[in-house]
Amino acid sequence: MNIDLLRRLCETPGVPGHEDRVRALILDETKGLFDDITTDPMGSLLCRRDSRTKDAPRVMLLCHMDEIGFLVSHVGDKGELYLQPVGGFDPRNLFSRRVLVCTDEGDFKGVMNPGGKPIHISSAEDRKKVPELGEFFVDLGMGKRARDLVKVGDMVVMDEPFEEMGDKVVSKALDNRIACWLGIEAMRKLGKKGKGAEIHVAFTCQEEVGLRGARTASYAIRPDIGLGIDTTLACDTPGVPDKDATTQQGNGFGLHVRDSSFIADKGLVKDIEALAIKKKIPYQRTMLAAGGQDGAAAQQAAAGARAVGVVVGTRYIHTVTEMIDKGDLQAALDILVAYLSEF
Repeated sequence: MNIDLLRRLCETPGVPGHEDRVRALILDETKGLFDDITTDPMGSLLCRRDSRTKDAPRVMLLCHMDEIGFLVSHVGDKGELYLQPVGGFDPRNLFSRRVLVCTDEGDFKGVMNPGGKPIHISSAEDRKKVPELGEFFVDLGMGKRARDLVKVGDMVVMDEPFEEMGDKVVSKALDNRIACWLGIEAMRKLGKKGKGAEIHVAFTCQEEVGLRGARTASYAIRPDIGLGIDTTLACDTPGVPDKDATTQQGNGFGLHVRDSSFIADKGLVKDIEALAIKKKIPYQRTMLAAGGQDGAAAQQAAAGARAVGVVVGTRYIHTVTEMIDKGDLQAALDILVAYLSEF
C-alpha cells in the first residue's frame, strides 16, 4: 500500500476554491495513466482514459480534492485573524488548535483559540459556554506585522501530522484525500484491463461547500455510470448506538446506498455487491440520514446517470484525528479495480 502518497495528499493544504496544490500533486502522480488531462474553469482536474471500442460506456469516478478549512475574513488591529469556515465544523473540536495560514508571502504557523478568559480567571458559567465559530481567531505570534502579510481570502488549514497507528491511519483531510489516492492507485493497478469503457477520473473541487466542482465536471463528461468515491461515518465508538454506527471499521469498504443528496441505482448496488462476494472483497452496505457526496452530481447531471457510492468508514470525521482502517481502504481499492476490469 502506497502510504507515502496518502501522507503527501493529506498533508498538502487545499480548502474549497484553493485546491491548486493538491491538483499539482495529483498531476505529477498521474503522468502516463491517462490519454487526456485537463483542468476545467472551476479548478477540477478531469482525467480520461480512452476505450478500445466505439460507443463505449462512460464510467466516471468522482474524487473530491478539497478539505474543510477556513478563509481569512478580517485582520484585526493587533494582527489577529478572523475566519469564515468553508466546510462543516463542530466548534467543540476547534479549541487550542495549531493551524497553517497560506498566503502569497508564504505559509505561516499559527494557533487558533476562541476569544475570552482562560480558566484561571473565568467563572464556572464562562466555562460551560461553547463558543460560536465566529468567536475563534488565529494568532501568528507576530503582532501587527501579520497585517502586511495576510489578506482577506487567504486559506487556513489545520496543521497536524499524518500518523500510522497499528492497523489505522490518522490524519486531517482523509476526507477526501483517500478518494484522490483511490483514483490514482486504481488506475495504476488497472493497467491495460477495462479498455471496454471510457474511464474518467474527476478530481473535483469545492465538494465540501455543495458538490460544486462535481456538478460542472459531470455536465462536461455526461457519464453513463458515476462512482462517488468518498468517506462515510464510522461511529463504532463508545457513546453511539449500533444502529447509528453507519459502518464498522475492519468490515470492508462501504457500498453507499443513500444519503440526503442521492439514492443509488439498485442495479449498480447489486452488481458491485455480487462482484465483491465473487472476489471475496469485504464490504458493508451504508446509508446516511444527512450529508451528501459527488455521486449525486453525476446522477443528476444533464440527462442523468446511474450512480452509486464506494466509501471508506472514517472515525472522528471532520476533525484533525480522522481515522481509517487500512484493510477497509484496501478493500475499496480492490473493488474499484475489479469493477473497472469488468468492462
